Amino acid sequence: MSPRTGSTAGKNGKGKPAELPALRVAAAPSRSRTGKRDRVSPDIRQRYIAEAAYFKAEKRGFAQGGELGDWIDAEAEVDALLGAKGSA
Repeated sequence: MSPRTGSTAGKNGKGKPAELPALRVAAAPSRSRTGKRDRVSPDIRQRYIAEAAYFKAEKRGFAQGGELGDWIDAEAEVDALLGAKGSA
């Protein structure tokens, strides 16, 4: 269940998140004029966060009360991996 929407969308029939594409962030080519990294769409970023939060909850045994903390921790980890530093 997504803390933002309260829905179970994007889950397979077993209550687990649907499989996501591999998380890859490529550095900009050395000849790039802007020097910016390739960006991941906000929808894909949210899917990565949801999957990471799910695995954090699974690790806790799905005990109630830690959902928001799981989401916040997952969001920070995904943003760090993407080099986004909190961008949406």
